[in-house]
Amino acid sequence: MIYALHAFSALTGLASSVLVLTAFLTGWPSIIAVILNYAKRSEVSGTWLDSHFSWQIRTFWYALLWLLAGLAAFATFVGIPVALAVWIVTGLWVLYRIARGWMTLSSEKPMPPAAD
Repeated sequence: MIYALHAFSALTGLASSVLVLTAFLTGWPSIIAVILNYAKRSEVSGTWLDSHFSWQIRTFWYALLWLLAGLAAFATFVGIPVALAVWIVTGLWVLYRIARGWMTLSSEKPMPPAAD
């Protein structure tokens, strides 16, 4: 369910004029998903699902980090194309991580260690 919430937010960005990255980070489904990740993490601790929770949490926070890096570049006129490129690539990366995580979950396998 958490992958579905993240995917819904990210795909909203594809279906609208909003970037995938901003839809992913600011959409209610994704915010609810991260809250659920933290709230339910202790219940899956030590199981193969724990790696999926870590994967989802890292995806959210790294995406936020890259959004902020893009904002710093956007603050300068010259950096606007760089910021847009960073945001588009990060949006594609978010889609990749959602798809890869969901496929691995469907196989009932843990995410590989340090697989970012």
